[in-house]
Amino acid sequence: MKLVMNWEEWANLDAIGLSELIRQKQITPQEVAQQVRLATDALNPKINGIIEVFDDVINDPTKDGTNLDGIFAGVPFLMKDLGPTVKGRLQEMGSLLMCGNRPTTDSFLTKQIRQAGLNIIGRTTTPEFGLCSSAENPAVYVTRNPWNVDYTTCGSSAGTAAAVAAGIIPISHGTDGGGSIRIPAGVNGNIGLKPSRGVFSVAPYSSDLMGAVSAQGCLSRTIRDTAAFVDSCRGGAPGEFMPYWLPSQSYSELIRRDPGRLRIAVSHEWGDYRATPHIVSELKQAASFLETLGHHVEWIIPDIDFRAAYDAQTNCYIMNFSQVISGLMEQKGLERPPADLIEPMCIQVWEEGRDAPYRERAKMQTAFNDISRSLGSFFEDWDIILTPTIALPTPKIGTTEYLTISDNSSVSDWFENLWRIFSYTSIANLGGLPGISLPMAELENGLPLGIQALTRQGNDGLLLQLGAQIERALNGKWNSGRRPAVHVSSI
Repeated sequence: MKLVMNWEEWANLDAIGLSELIRQKQITPQEVAQQVRLATDALNPKINGIIEVFDDVINDPTKDGTNLDGIFAGVPFLMKDLGPTVKGRLQEMGSLLMCGNRPTTDSFLTKQIRQAGLNIIGRTTTPEFGLCSSAENPAVYVTRNPWNVDYTTCGSSAGTAAAVAAGIIPISHGTDGGGSIRIPAGVNGNIGLKPSRGVFSVAPYSSDLMGAVSAQGCLSRTIRDTAAFVDSCRGGAPGEFMPYWLPSQSYSELIRRDPGRLRIAVSHEWGDYRATPHIVSELKQAASFLETLGHHVEWIIPDIDFRAAYDAQTNCYIMNFSQVISGLMEQKGLERPPADLIEPMCIQVWEEGRDAPYRERAKMQTAFNDISRSLGSFFEDWDIILTPTIALPTPKIGTTEYLTISDNSSVSDWFENLWRIFSYTSIANLGGLPGISLPMAELENGLPLGIQALTRQGNDGLLLQLGAQIERALNGKWNSGRRPAVHVSSI
C-alpha cells in the first residue's frame, strides 16, 4: 500500500471532500480505503479504537454492495460494534459473551449506508452492550482519548470518537441511547448529532418506545458531512410503528444559509446537578459568541421535573438492558449471566430489571409523556436549549465508578454517578429530541469540551443550520484549530 496523499492533505479533507476527489477521478475508493488502513496501522495501537478492518472491502470497495454513485462515492466508514448488523461480519457488542457472534443479514440502516456510497471497512469499540460511559474493560479492550491517552474517550461510541478525532477517518457510525454520540463527540472534539426519534430506522429491531429511546447517527468533523449522512441514510423501513420525519428541503441545502435570529435558553443547573465553575465559564463564552452572531441569549432553566426525568431514564435503562441481556442468554441456552463473560454491573442491571412488573414500565412511559409535553411547551417560546455536553471533566482511564466493571453494589447509586457527569444529554432521548455536540470549548486540562444544543422534535435541520453558521464564523477551525496529540498529521 502507498499513500494517495500526504497526511496533512488527508487531515484537511472531510468525507464530502474525499468523495469529490473520487468523482473527479483524482483518487479511487480503493486508494482512500488503503489510506485509512495505513492510518489505522500507525495510530490504533495508541488509542485502540478500531477492533477490526475488513481487508477484502479495502481491496474491492464494491464487494459488499457499496453504491459508488452515492453521495459519498466509496468513502470508507466504520461501524460501531453495536446496533445495525453487517452481514457476515463479527458484532461482539463489547462483550466476552458475544465473542464470535456473526449476523447473517444487513440491517435496514446498513443498507442505507451502503446505498449512500459509504464503504463499511471495519468496526469500532463500545462498552459492553453500550451500557456505560467508556470502552474500558482490560479483558476486552481499553480505548484511549487521542488528545491525551491517560483519559477516556467516554462512550458508548468510544472507538468511533477516537478514530474520527485522530484523523484516521472523517466520518463513522455511532449510537445514542442517553448521550452516546454527543458525549464522546464532546470529549474528543468531534461533531455529534443525535437525531430526532423518527429519522433513522433500527429495523428489523425495537419497534416500540423503549427501542426508540436509542438513536443511530454518526460522528464527523464537519457539519456538511453530518448533513449529507442524515439526508442520504434517513427513512423508515416497512412496518415502523411511528411516522418518520421528511424535511421539505435537504439539510445539505439548508446549511448553506444562516438561521434567522434564534431564541436561545442557556442553562446548566438541572435538578440536583451542576456543571463545574470552569465548564460554566466555557458555556458563558459559547453563549456570548452566539450573541455576536445575532441571536437572543438568556439564562433560562426549562420548567420540567428533572428528578422524574432521571428516574424514568434509569428505569428505562434497567428494564431495556435487562431484556437485551435475557434475549442474548436465551440464544445461548443460558439461565443466568456467566460472571466470567458478562461484566458485574450488567449482571446487576439484569437482576434488577428481569422481573420488573408492567406497572413500572407504565409509570416510566407516563413520565416520558409528561416531560415530553413540557419540553414541547418550552419550545413554543424558545428555539434552542444550550448546555455543556458534560457537567464534570473527562475521567482518567481506570475511573471505575462510571464503568460496568464497577464493584458498586447499588444499581441506582451507579446510575446516579452517571447522571452527575452526563447530566444534560439523556433528556433528548427521553423526549425524542435532536441534540448536537459542537467542539467549541476546552477543559482546564486542554481536552475538548462539547457545547450541546437541543431543539424541538423533528427540527434537526435547525441544529445543523446553527452548527454551519458557527463553523463559518470560526473559519472551519473547531477546537480553536488545535489537533490531538495522537493524530495522522504526526505520522
